[in-house]
Amino acid sequence: MDFTRRETLAIGAGAALMTVLPFRANAAVDDLIAEFTGGAAVGDAGVELTAPEIAENGNTVPIEVSAPGAAAIMVLAAGNPTPPVATFNFGTLAAQQAASTRIRLAGTQDVIAIAQLADGSFARTSKTVKVTIGGCGG
Repeated sequence: MDFTRRETLAIGAGAALMTVLPFRANAAVDDLIAEFTGGAAVGDAGVELTAPEIAENGNTVPIEVSAPGAAAIMVLAAGNPTPPVATFNFGTLAAQQAASTRIRLAGTQDVIAIAQLADGSFARTSKTVKVTIGGCGG
């Protein structure tokens, strides 16, 4: 199989683009987390995320987040074209600091939850969700 010079350059440019795109998506997620936390350190304990391991349909993936004593919880879908999914804010009179919703996922990816706890610290957890059919943009 012979390639012309143009085809070789096009294949090389496509390969270079495919290696760079995932890094840009992760950078956007990291920037969103830094904006939410104000650059503060993020711990691993204090927030729970419940999501299915395998979602049969990426259009409606049920998730639940909870963080006792949290002032806010931000949910991100790292592989979506627009990673921010929701930010839940809880007042002092909230009975519990938990929320459940259905989200749309573009494909198999990590769902990330960041909680701002009452003492001003932050906690993070994530879960990989495998999408088998459809999704946003796919």
